[in-house]
Amino acid sequence: MTDKSADGITIHILDKEYMIACTEDERHDLQRSADYLDTKMREIRDSGKIIGTDRIAVMAALNISHELLTRDGATTPAATDASVGTRIRSIQEKIDDALYRSRQLKI
Repeated sequence: MTDKSADGITIHILDKEYMIACTEDERHDLQRSADYLDTKMREIRDSGKIIGTDRIAVMAALNISHELLTRDGATTPAATDASVGTRIRSIQEKIDDALYRSRQLKI
């Protein structure tokens, strides 16, 4: 169901086709994300409670955002922010360490 090209990927969400620019390395994750979104939007559409693609997309986005914010025990925005902050600091330390080692190799 995917047409892979040199510059991106064609994904299908609610029977509509979208060409998305991405690298070869990003294709698999992008396809998984599109499949997940398509599933969520179909569930909402099939429930019959929401009419209109725009509204279905907004509800799917809200549901997915809620899932992300409440996973790993982070039930509040503050907890989520703290978790993200910790991850960012960890990544920054790894970057700094890699840059330091890179400079040492040049000397």
